[in-house]
Amino acid sequence: MKIIYFGTPEFAASQLEAIITSGYEVAAVVTMPDKPAGRGKKIQFSEVKKTALEHQLPLLQPEKLKDPEFLNALQSYHADLFVVVAFRMLPAVVWKMPPLGTFNLHASLLPQYRGAAPINHAIINGETVTGLTTFFLNEEIDKGEVIMRQSIEIRPDETAGELHDELMHLGNRIVVETIQKIERNDLQTVTQEELSAGIALKDAPKIFKDFCNIDWNRDCQSIYNHIRGLSPYPAAHTRLQLEEGEPIDLKVYTSQIENTPPTHPTGTVLTDGKTYLKVAAKDGYILLITLQQAGKKAMNIAEFLRGMRLESPLKA
Repeated sequence: MKIIYFGTPEFAASQLEAIITSGYEVAAVVTMPDKPAGRGKKIQFSEVKKTALEHQLPLLQPEKLKDPEFLNALQSYHADLFVVVAFRMLPAVVWKMPPLGTFNLHASLLPQYRGAAPINHAIINGETVTGLTTFFLNEEIDKGEVIMRQSIEIRPDETAGELHDELMHLGNRIVVETIQKIERNDLQTVTQEELSAGIALKDAPKIFKDFCNIDWNRDCQSIYNHIRGLSPYPAAHTRLQLEEGEPIDLKVYTSQIENTPPTHPTGTVLTDGKTYLKVAAKDGYILLITLQQAGKKAMNIAEFLRGMRLESPLKA
C-alpha cells in the first residue's frame, strides 16, 4: 500500500515517523512551502520536511493545492491512501484522488472541538477528558465519518504544551492502527451526526491575539484555565500599569489560585517586591508564577521581581 502524507508541524512529523517505522511505503510527503521566520528572516523548513529529508522521501511543497502541476505530481505516485495531520484544508480534487480515501487525525473527540485549536480550547473550557479522532475527509471541515476515537484524561494543572505532547505520542499509535484497519478493510465508521445526537457541541476556532488577553473580572478558575490553555504558545497576556513610565507587557505561562476572598478591586496587583505577584480576580487572587517581559527571557517570579523593584498596589 502506497501512502502520501500531508502535514507541517512537530505534531505531524511524529506521526510521519511512526508510519515509516511501521514499514509502510510513503511515496511522497506534502508540506508547506519554506518561509522566512525570526528576526533574521532565515528560511525555515517545517518539521515534517525535516523528517522527510532524513528519510530521503520525495517532497511536494505547493503554494496552491489546485495547481495543475501539483495535482499531476500527486497522480503520478498512484498512491492508495492519503494521510493528513495538521495541514490546511484540502480541496475535493485532492482528497478524492486515492482509491482508499483520505483520512485526518484531529486532536479532540469529534464532533467536539472542531477547528484549528482543539487542545487549547479543551483546557480553556475546563474539560477533564479529550482525545484523538481519525476520520475520512468530506466536503465539510472536520465533519467526515469517524474511523477511530481514543480518549485521554486532562490533569487539573496540565498546560496546552504538555497535553500536545501526550496527544502527539498517542497519535503515533492511532494513525498506524487506522492505516491497518483501512488496509484490512476492517472498518466500522460512524457519522458525526450519530455521535452528536442530543449533546451541545463546542468549537475550537483559531486563536487570535486579542483572545490571549487575561480578563481579571472573571473567576479564578476561568483565568487559571485560560493561562494554562495558552501555555506555552501563544501565551496569555497582561499588562502592568505603573504609576510612572511605560506599562509592562507580560506573557504569563504558569499561575496558581489563591482561594481567599478578594479585598481589592479586580485587576489590582499586589506584591512584596521579592517573592510574589498576585492579581485580584472576581472570587480570589491569581499568583503569577512564570512570566516573560517583552524582549526578555521567561523567568520565575522571584527572578522577575529582582529586576523590577515593584511596589503595591498596581493595576493590571
